[in-house]
Amino acid sequence: MYLHAGCQIALSPDTKYFAVDWLGVEVTRATLGIIGMGSIGYKVAQRARAFNMRILYHNRNRRRKEEEEAVGAHYCAKMEDLLQQSDFVMLVVNLTPETHKLIGKKELGLMKPTATLINISRGAVIDQDALVEALQNKVIRAAALDVTYPEPLPRDHPLLTLNNIIITPHIGTATIQATRMMAEEAIANMLAVLNDQPIPSEVFPK
Repeated sequence: MYLHAGCQIALSPDTKYFAVDWLGVEVTRATLGIIGMGSIGYKVAQRARAFNMRILYHNRNRRRKEEEEAVGAHYCAKMEDLLQQSDFVMLVVNLTPETHKLIGKKELGLMKPTATLINISRGAVIDQDALVEALQNKVIRAAALDVTYPEPLPRDHPLLTLNNIIITPHIGTATIQATRMMAEEAIANMLAVLNDQPIPSEVFPK
C-alpha cells in the first residue's frame, strides 16, 4: 500500500518534501495467516519465516509435524481463529464450490481492524461487495489483490476508487522463467499421454 502511494508521492510534480510521520506497518514479527497450505501456501510460509513472522495456517488437511516445524507454522482447525489473530491474511486456495465467497462480511468482521487481506488465489474466493464495504468502513485496514472477478474489473467498479487497496493484473507467475517452466511442464504432460506413460502433473490421478 505504502509502496504504491509512496511512488506516487516521489514522482508527483507537487511534492516539495517527504513527511516524516508517514509510517507503514512492520512485517517482521507480525502474524501471517495462510488459508490454504498446499504447495504454494507452504512456499509462502518458507519465505515468511525469513521475516520472523508468526505463521498460522488453515487447511483441509493438517501438515505433518515435521513440515510445520520446518517453517514454524501453527495449525488452526477453525478458520475463525486464524482470522481473529492475523495481521495479514493470505488466501492461497483453489476455487471450488466450497471456497466460492469463502471470505464474506462475517469473515471480514472477524479480522483485526489493522489487518490486511491478500488474495493470490482466485477472485471469486472473496465476496467483493463485502470487501468494498469493509474497506470503506475501515473494518480492515487494507487489501492487496492479484486476482479479481471478473478480470479485469469493470472500469466503474468501486474497488478501483479506494485508496486502501492495491490491485495487480494476475501477475503472480508472470515471469519469463515461470512461463517457460509452465510450457515445458505442459509439453512433458502431452508427450507422456502420447507415449502412454504416467502423466507427471496429472490433475485428477486415477
